[in-house]
Amino acid sequence: MRLLASSLILVGSVLALLAGLGQLRFRDVFLRMHAATKPATLGLALVLLGAAIRVDGVAPTTKLLLAIVLQLLTAPIAAHLVGRAAHRTGGGRDIGLVIDDLARDEADDPDTGER
Repeated sequence: MRLLASSLILVGSVLALLAGLGQLRFRDVFLRMHAATKPATLGLALVLLGAAIRVDGVAPTTKLLLAIVLQLLTAPIAAHLVGRAAHRTGGGRDIGLVIDDLARDEADDPDTGER
């Protein structure tokens, strides 16, 4: 079990490192948002799962598993909100979107007052 837990923690750490490098290397907000959510979320989940395997007791294991579930539930929502805010402020204008479905949806949005 020690080898499995150590392997999970190591792989999760490498994914978190790659997510950090993606934050530095990618050029626009949408690519950076992808790097911040996908590998970082999986990396944290693997590290916490490895820690949950290693700890003794039901309470610490439950807390670590709850942290994994909450991370998997909240990261996509946060990424969606960041992407939507970036789109509304013009963050994706320079990347040359061919089809922009969100612009069509925002045109019918009663909150913006546009039609």
